[in-house]
Amino acid sequence: MITLRDFNDRTVRLTDERLAHILGHPEMQSQEQRISETLITPDSVVLSQHDSTVHLYHRLFEETPVTRKYLVVAVKYLEKDAFVITAFFTDKKKKGTRTWPR
Repeated sequence: MITLRDFNDRTVRLTDERLAHILGHPEMQSQEQRISETLITPDSVVLSQHDSTVHLYHRLFEETPVTRKYLVVAVKYLEKDAFVITAFFTDKKKKGTRTWPR
């Protein structure tokens, strides 16, 4: 398990199982550092439209294995726990209630 921090200095767990899931996608190979960067210095954070405990961190990377894309890192925040659900590249920011920047 990897322990990460977000921009609010909250601890976020990335379990071996979730990391294996993320790295199972060829374009996500060797992107662990970018996951960390996205949590520490996101361009924006929105609440998921499907689950208000899930925060979607976005950061634009000019060069990725699949050209210019946003990396989205989905983090579930519970009362005393936070963990990465998934991470993926996308063309567009995901919709939801923006929590950062305000």
